[in-house]
Amino acid sequence: MSRRYVSIWFNYLVTDWLARREPELKALPFVISRPERGRTVIVQANRVAETGGVTIGMALPDARALLPQIENFDEKPGFALQLLDQLADWAIRYTPGVQVSGDDGLMLDITGCAHLRGGEHSYLRDIVVRLRSAGIEARGAMADTIGTAWAIARYGREKPIIATGAQADALALLPPAALRISEATTQRLTQLGIRRIGDLQKLPRASLNRRFGPELTLRLCQALGEVQEAFAPKRLQEAYQERFTCSDGVATAEGIAQALHHLLAKLCDRLAAEHKGVRGLQFECHRLDGVRQELSIGTNRPVRSATHLFKLFESKLDTIEPALGIEVFTLTASGVEDLPAAQDAMIGQTPALDEAFPELVDRFSNRLGTKALSRYLPQEHHAPERSIKRTVNFSDVPQASWSTGRLRPIRLVSPPEPVEVTAPVPDYLPMFFRHQGKMHRVRKADGPERIEREWWLESGEARDYFRVENEQGARFWLYRSGQYRDGEPARWFLHGYFA
Repeated sequence: MSRRYVSIWFNYLVTDWLARREPELKALPFVISRPERGRTVIVQANRVAETGGVTIGMALPDARALLPQIENFDEKPGFALQLLDQLADWAIRYTPGVQVSGDDGLMLDITGCAHLRGGEHSYLRDIVVRLRSAGIEARGAMADTIGTAWAIARYGREKPIIATGAQADALALLPPAALRISEATTQRLTQLGIRRIGDLQKLPRASLNRRFGPELTLRLCQALGEVQEAFAPKRLQEAYQERFTCSDGVATAEGIAQALHHLLAKLCDRLAAEHKGVRGLQFECHRLDGVRQELSIGTNRPVRSATHLFKLFESKLDTIEPALGIEVFTLTASGVEDLPAAQDAMIGQTPALDEAFPELVDRFSNRLGTKALSRYLPQEHHAPERSIKRTVNFSDVPQASWSTGRLRPIRLVSPPEPVEVTAPVPDYLPMFFRHQGKMHRVRKADGPERIEREWWLESGEARDYFRVENEQGARFWLYRSGQYRDGEPARWFLHGYFA
């Protein structure tokens, strides 16, 4: 199958955007200008201004002499490319291969896509009509090569669709500038009386190369299809992506859910065949009015169950606003990992605990946020605050085992809070302690438990921990930092609460 390309040319891109933003400008002449070599030069003019004789490159005072009522707007560097980038996102509904072409157009690789919209004529007409109905002047052309499509969109005056293999005849009557060559080369060709690409086709390539350099020969060969031209789409086709198109538009919640079911089934079948699972999915909906909406989910382990993945999306589907209808749905997988085949549960049986728990975690995480749920794993440290670590990944494997035989509080205070402790003699059990201005009388106490700092740490005191219970039955975990020293008060801290 030969490749097919569509070139879309926006001759009034920025002025059309301004007119859409301020409708009163549609009937007025206005231009975009920038300072250049000490004068203000026009870089774009709307159709009304062009009809009045204003041209690109003209000085602004000369344009005012022709049209005294002309409006002027300063150029915003890079703004045209921003608009093209947005239009490229819009054009994804027609093909995954969309490339920004210069500063005034798009190039689409539509190989294998035209039949989805009733053939090439319907395909190209749909693109141009939609853009023009949105107030964006556009011209389109279709051909086997990027160079021919680009030339016909900008210089062609007859049919915009060039049949396969007919690019030489289509280019013959066009000026050399249609080959995307430099202005200097175009002027040299004009001086030599070469005013048509057909004249260039008759000349030996070697002589063209010697006389005008490699640019002219390369562009000619690319346009004719003799040399393949690189195509770099704005968004590369994802390795794991499914796409569903509905030309009539889906405008109901049930239809959106069915489209998602369809895409999930196709994707999960492929993942199962390749023994893979996903850690994330993005569901994109492209509306008829050009708006793109997206939903994302994530999982704590590789998953390929369409039922489970749909449940994660289900609570978010009502946030999609279909408006006039959604015409393109895409489902893209991220974080694809190996997932060996496992025996499925028999029909009617509930999932095993080791399967149901991660699915429950996924549903909570997608409702509340990935950081809303966490777990704690043991670490090999003596200090209690360093002996555990928090993680939001439920597939993490602990690198140490939980210590047994030692009572630990259910809640640690981080950082430990200083308290005032009264003890009858040094190294004796506490009798009273004051915390945040409240006095606690100790009824029961147990300790001390000595916890030394790790040998590889250069600083830090040993700690003597005590479990104490006040008269109301509340239990606390206190520790004294360091040893008693003559003339220095002991430093005590509250580090936790028992049940």
